[in-house]
Amino acid sequence: MFSRRAANNRPDPTANAAMPPSPRLDLHAAQPALARLLQGERAAWCDFVGAAAPVVRAVARKVLAPAGQDAELADVVQDTFAALCRDDFNLLRRYDPARASLATYLGVVAGRRALDHLRRAAPAAVDLDAVPEERLAVDPALPAGPLRLPDDLLTPRQALILRLIYERDLDVDEVALRLGIAAQSVRSLRHKALERLRGHLRAAGDVSPPGRE
Repeated sequence: MFSRRAANNRPDPTANAAMPPSPRLDLHAAQPALARLLQGERAAWCDFVGAAAPVVRAVARKVLAPAGQDAELADVVQDTFAALCRDDFNLLRRYDPARASLATYLGVVAGRRALDHLRRAAPAAVDLDAVPEERLAVDPALPAGPLRLPDDLLTPRQALILRLIYERDLDVDEVALRLGIAAQSVRSLRHKALERLRGHLRAAGDVSPPGRE
């Protein structure tokens, strides 16, 4: 079912990663598998990968597709899972459910690995600063329950806009119509809210900056 490396007994990061895509993270399988894995049950890796692969694949594809790098999707997915199991699952041990859902956390990790791949593949052709923040966000079709937003981090309007977009699955124009503001204002508030959330996660040590674990 999965291979073990003789040198360090680490699980194979490619195990189950090529399974057919699914529209959402299977929390009922992912959370228990993660708990078992971090308690030392290496066989739980296959269960975790099977449950988490749809989110990893979807976010990586969202970053790669606009750059015409769809063919590299399998490599980025494998690289993401390799990063997750590196150093005795260090990244997974740093996941804090009080700060973000598991789908969001995995999406950020996968997005950063995909951006790293683009940087290595075409450093002169890809302007990473121009990559919209939407490509690093977990797709609204991949919900993992209500958003967990840190207290007092966002303004009430920023928090409302994120909930309307990612919980209610409204697009920018629909949010603008509902709130009676311009669509550009919605985009600006969403961008500022996501930047604050990323800064909060980086300050808490939850997600490594690009190119580092």
